[in-house]
Amino acid sequence: MPERKPFEILVLNNIAQVGLKRLPPERYRTDKDAAHPDAILLRSQDLHAMEIAASVKAIGRAGAGTNNIPVKAMSERGVPVFNAPGANANAVKELVLAGMLIAARNLAPALEFVRAIKGEDAALAQQVEQGKKQFAGFELPQHTLGVVGLGKIGCLVADAAIKLGMNVLGYDPEITVDAAWSLPAQVKKAHSIEEVLKASHFVTLHVPLVAQTRNLVNAENLELVRPGAILLNFSREGIVDSAAVVQALAANRLKYYVTDFPDKQLAGQPGIIALPHLGASTREAEDNCAVMVADQVREYLEHGNVSNAVNFPDMSMPRESPYRIAVANANVPAMVAQISATIAKAGLNIHNMLNKSKGEMAYTLVDVDSAVTRELVAQLAKIDGVLAVRYLPLRG
Repeated sequence: MPERKPFEILVLNNIAQVGLKRLPPERYRTDKDAAHPDAILLRSQDLHAMEIAASVKAIGRAGAGTNNIPVKAMSERGVPVFNAPGANANAVKELVLAGMLIAARNLAPALEFVRAIKGEDAALAQQVEQGKKQFAGFELPQHTLGVVGLGKIGCLVADAAIKLGMNVLGYDPEITVDAAWSLPAQVKKAHSIEEVLKASHFVTLHVPLVAQTRNLVNAENLELVRPGAILLNFSREGIVDSAAVVQALAANRLKYYVTDFPDKQLAGQPGIIALPHLGASTREAEDNCAVMVADQVREYLEHGNVSNAVNFPDMSMPRESPYRIAVANANVPAMVAQISATIAKAGLNIHNMLNKSKGEMAYTLVDVDSAVTRELVAQLAKIDGVLAVRYLPLRG
């Protein structure tokens, strides 16, 4: 096969330059108008509404959520969708802490009060002195924070809350081994979200938006919250039923709902502290996300290795040959045998092979001892269940 041209990367949204600089200009061309891109890098642009070129081999989301990407359709094409879990974790953690303090000290209405007062210094001082009593709050130590979702962000929030003197109750039925090791020992385990809502002064949500978590907090379980509780949502809009929150605030079951996701049901409602989706809006978080996703996409394009793809298994195989084949396929029986047999029939010796699966998707890397022909790539692609085949000769 002839030497490959530089990879073309379609860049949507503003991806931090520190990330784009991880793609060497002699091997990569980044362009906002690339017609036949090998990969797409984006932040929040909705890919559901656009046609994704057949040339695309990978998509990198410089953030955690991938709701703006047609992941299922990409899986059917054998295209991994990468994200950057944890890269913005500190930024979100700090905003959660800010939200807790804004609510505990009644800072939102206090700011509105001060903004509205007028007069000379003496009169103004009198209004301040008379009005400040209505904004008296409370301190965080000894209060209980319920953390729903104990991934990277949830663990950081839990740790920070403990250092502030709070009691922490954690709930996550899907907690990973790595997250469990990262979790502070002082976190008390809850067995349901209902247990968290009943016991906590603050409840903060850190779960992905999937079918099982849509309206995770709803009218039924908001009946369980202790009077005056504060709910924080810096996760995803659909995790919380907005109408149910408004009802809970009107009934004085909730004192505040602090959210990064304003909507028309919340607009103008008392007890709502809504921010304009600021969770990852720090220079550091944007840089971290861009670097992380650029590195992952580059590693996949050049070597076929996968890390932090939402639809592919994590997989890394050190190079033992300059000739590598990457095969994405449906997770069905006998695929490895068929791939091996096809390679052997072409007269190539397999030097090393690795196969892993994730749900309905499987992925295979094969290092062979000699160059791969176009004919072999075409034969592999014809195997029933194979979704995509790439030949990855080692570049000089």
